[in-house]
Amino acid sequence: MSRVIVIGAGLSGLSAACHLVADGHDVTVVEREAHPGGRNGILHADGFTFDTGPTVLTMPDLLEKPLKKIGGSLDPLRLRRLDPGYRARFADGSRIDVRASVPAMAREIAERVSVADADAFTGFVDWLEELNDVEVPHFIARNFDGPLDLLAHPAAAARLIRLGGFGRLGPTVRRRFADDRLVRLFTFQAMYAGLAPDDALALYAVITYMDSISGVWFPADGMHAVPRTLAAALETAGAELRYQSPAEAILTDAQGRVAGVRAGGEKLIADAVVLTVDLPTAYRTLLPDLRPPRAARAGTYSPSAVVWHLGVRGGPPAEAAHHTIHFGEAWRTAFEQLITHKELMSDPSRLVTMPTIDAPGMAPAGHSVLYVLEPVPNLTGGQDWTTEGPRLRDRLLEFLQRHGYPTDIVTEALVTPADWAAQGMAAGTPFSLAHGFAQTGPFRPPNLERRRPGVFLAGTGTTPGVGIPMVLISGELAARRVRDYLGAPR
Repeated sequence: MSRVIVIGAGLSGLSAACHLVADGHDVTVVEREAHPGGRNGILHADGFTFDTGPTVLTMPDLLEKPLKKIGGSLDPLRLRRLDPGYRARFADGSRIDVRASVPAMAREIAERVSVADADAFTGFVDWLEELNDVEVPHFIARNFDGPLDLLAHPAAAARLIRLGGFGRLGPTVRRRFADDRLVRLFTFQAMYAGLAPDDALALYAVITYMDSISGVWFPADGMHAVPRTLAAALETAGAELRYQSPAEAILTDAQGRVAGVRAGGEKLIADAVVLTVDLPTAYRTLLPDLRPPRAARAGTYSPSAVVWHLGVRGGPPAEAAHHTIHFGEAWRTAFEQLITHKELMSDPSRLVTMPTIDAPGMAPAGHSVLYVLEPVPNLTGGQDWTTEGPRLRDRLLEFLQRHGYPTDIVTEALVTPADWAAQGMAAGTPFSLAHGFAQTGPFRPPNLERRRPGVFLAGTGTTPGVGIPMVLISGELAARRVRDYLGAPR
């Protein structure tokens, strides 16, 4: 039986481990923290539980796939589809909810926007579904060995061109809807890829499909239940998970091939290693003799975010939703400030998540948890977060009070780009390399290291990219690389 070590128990590492176990390998996962999750982390403070990573779960079928391969299921998560998936609030005081079905969303648009835009929504959904159908199997959930691989499925490439995938996202959506609020609602997702909507390729509308059409889901016990469920299924299936066991070195044999890992002071023998540490950090700490890929050396990184976790006395305001996006009045100028000039936005849009609306056990009785996110420049912007962080906290407090959220604070934690960097994230951003065309698909850092046979990579810095669906796929793609390298175990 081939032995494979996965470094990192984040979602990409856990996904890879599931597929590797299903392939018949002897799998060990080493993790520096005392629990699984990686960026999908957890914080306990003063009786409150905070999800410190992603708060939006989409495409649960991509999570079910690795679980089912090793005999697990989604059942322990007790997933619930949120309705609304998002509540959008605009500077003019209006509101649009992203509803949990296409007919319900069409009715929402008809009632709150216009009948003409509601009629246009049906065709928009058809376009999104077709984009998803062509992109995921042919351009997202596959390994690339070079740019010419883009031509491996010419019919799919032609279909993507016909769909306008290489146009610009903002103008493409603007041609479909008369009301600018809908344009914002269906293009802000480009921020997940580190791009302004008017600069992003239209093919990134697949992210809009994932959360606005496929739906937003929530585990009954909070988002950290996702890595816990994957880890529990792996242990039941026979994998070994070693916590508080940081990887210190990748070991090689006389031919330069992987021979194992030193982790937690112990040497572990392995035939292959899947490395899920943030890419530049992985090369600096575990592959120091190899020159990192160009993008890891001099690539363009996505903006970062300040996240403010609050445990407060009181319940949600009357019109609060699980996820509320408060859109600023500014749009294009805000993205220019953030991305082009690397400045704090003077009129930002912000996300407020109140998980205790659906998981009241995350706070003491009569209390709430708030997660407030504002996009900010990454560390290349040069801001001094020791002084800028407290200033932004004060602005966020005023914002919450203005919108009627409870602000009698019991406990809090403010996470800035400096804190993300301290956790090992390049440029102080949890969103990794931006998804411009030159850093996408075969142009993104590859998920195998040919100069160190037996080393494979997964996570946000490699293919296919950022977000829960993408990192789950990245784990599967890395497992396929291991299968090609080691062959099918006996």
